[in-house]
Amino acid sequence: MNAKCETCRFFDEHKGNGAIAPNDAGLCRFNPPVSQPAPESKGLWPVVASKDWCGHYTPEMTAAE
Repeated sequence: MNAKCETCRFFDEHKGNGAIAPNDAGLCRFNPPVSQPAPESKGLWPVVASKDWCGHYTPEMTAAE
């Protein structure tokens, strides 16, 4: 099994949003955005590296072609 975020259907490439992130970074869309401590702050999607993986990954969750 080749478990890594870049092959998961919930991996969203981190492009065009003005954020400064490593080239292999992406956003994990599996869970909802993480809330921030300040009430006026917006929630943020977790940033992951393309080669990361988590316990939610299964072969059935690979990115759709």
